Amino acid sequence: MRYLANFSNKKKPGEEPAIVRVRLPNKRNNEMFGSADLMLGANHIRVRCFDGITRVGRIKGKIKKRVWIREGDVLIVIPWSFQDEKCDIIYRYTQPQVEWLRKNGYL
Repeated sequence: MRYLANFSNKKKPGEEPAIVRVRLPNKRNNEMFGSADLMLGANHIRVRCFDGITRVGRIKGKIKKRVWIREGDVLIVIPWSFQDEKCDIIYRYTQPQVEWLRKNGYL
């Protein structure tokens, strides 16, 4: 996994900036950015991927109980190799991470 650092929140006088790690999609593992479009229920979400295809995403069990995904969230997805209209959701970005990605030209 690749991480980029040096994202700072609002700086206060005499305080060190907070460093937030931002995970990027790994192209070798066929990962890409996606945006949650519509909640379908039963751990499925319609995802608009950044390659232009709308897929039905399944929330992986690893993040099912830990992370709440809402419509409009930016995600990392892995398309299925045998059904191109489906994908697995493996990561959700927080709002400060999305701002950092936009500022640095990833989104």
